[in-house]
Amino acid sequence: MKALLDTCVIYPTVMREMLLEVAKAGGFQPLWSARILEEWQRAAIKLGPDGVAQAAGELVMLKRDWPRSEVTWPASLEARLWLPDPADVHVLAAAIAGHADAIVTVNAKDFPRGVLAEEGLSRADPDAFLVGLYAAQPDMVAGAAERVLARANAFSGQIWEMRRLLKKARLPRMGKALTR
Repeated sequence: MKALLDTCVIYPTVMREMLLEVAKAGGFQPLWSARILEEWQRAAIKLGPDGVAQAAGELVMLKRDWPRSEVTWPASLEARLWLPDPADVHVLAAAIAGHADAIVTVNAKDFPRGVLAEEGLSRADPDAFLVGLYAAQPDMVAGAAERVLARANAFSGQIWEMRRLLKKARLPRMGKALTR
């Protein structure tokens, strides 16, 4: 399965790491565009100079680890598309060009299911997306979550509990599923 990751699921660190760790384990093929990655880098400005530097380093590693995930498309594709927010048309174009099965986003209102269905796409909330992958392959997703938790504990200087970490990362159902 191929899933296009919208900027809003790449920007939050733990959410991005959960999605990419599951992808590394074979759960799905992530896709994005140069513009989505640029939006992520611009959003990192809110975190100050350290956040910008960290995001730049993470971008380099992302491109190294996923060299075939960045998609491009002709301008004619974007010109024929419509979404309620014209600023999101590039996301839909990237999903179509990458032959994605779904767009993973928290912005449901900006990606109406009917419009996506016309293009053979679905929309997935990151929490529901990960819970669905967990239902299909629990060991794979649980292992990915443990690696993310270990990194969060190492980098934050505190000890996180899985459910609390994922709830803070706006993945509450995933956290609950992992701690049952």
